[in-house]
Amino acid sequence: MTRIEKSIDSLLGNYDAYGMVNHSGAVNLPGRESIDNIVRGLEELLFPGFLENVCTDIEDLRKITIEKVNNLSLALKREIEKSFAFSARHGDLNCGHEGCGALASFVVEEFFEELPKIRIILGKDLEAAVRGDPAAKSANEVILSYPGFQAITVNRIAHFLWTRQVPIIPRMMSELVHGRTGIDIHPGAEIGESFFIDHGTGVVIGETTVIGKNVKLYQGVTLGALSVRKEESDHKRHPTIEDDVTIYANATILGGETVIGKGSVIGGSVWIIQSVPPGSKVYK
Repeated sequence: MTRIEKSIDSLLGNYDAYGMVNHSGAVNLPGRESIDNIVRGLEELLFPGFLENVCTDIEDLRKITIEKVNNLSLALKREIEKSFAFSARHGDLNCGHEGCGALASFVVEEFFEELPKIRIILGKDLEAAVRGDPAAKSANEVILSYPGFQAITVNRIAHFLWTRQVPIIPRMMSELVHGRTGIDIHPGAEIGESFFIDHGTGVVIGETTVIGKNVKLYQGVTLGALSVRKEESDHKRHPTIEDDVTIYANATILGGETVIGKGSVIGGSVWIIQSVPPGSKVYK
């Protein structure tokens, strides 16, 4: 037996001993490539003509939209059904008497009903970006090139699925855009309209963060937890940021009981672990 053949036997033995194999005899998991394609397709649906390599003829818009929605709804249903079935098999979810396919269909139908509302909120995020960044020449430029806007677009999609208790897929979506932009927003975070992340690299927003309306963050901001103990996973661990707050680069705000009051300005590189009254200015 060659060294390579021995390595193969050893690897197969490791599979048997330690598991973590997604195989045909088990309930299959959502695929990374499939979720990536779905995310890109949804971005195209939200902003027709911006992200494709061809212009969208307004006369063909209805036909194109029907085709995209039909294709994306089938693809999304398939991946959500896998996710529900996997969770059900492990006892974390009960799909009901109609099964995981029916539950997936219901969530997908609800999602596409919600998509116009998501688009309206994204329009307000877009306005906040153009208004809040002197370097932004147009809304078109923001859609095409701003990483913060890409991150919040995908987050608003992932957050909806998170609120419908879809396992795995919202995190996959968030990590895909994290890889693209360097911005890490947990899909569980609740984020109000007119949200703007300027530059964005290194921003981290934790699962139980609550962000109000008209909030602006700069690069390197962390909205995190004081403790990462597993037994506290069901508690609010991340801060609340009220309306009209600006947080400058590399500020770190931690803790589930920490509230940054309305209209406050948080300076760069500060460390905050207690609440700040409305209208405050905090500098290092």
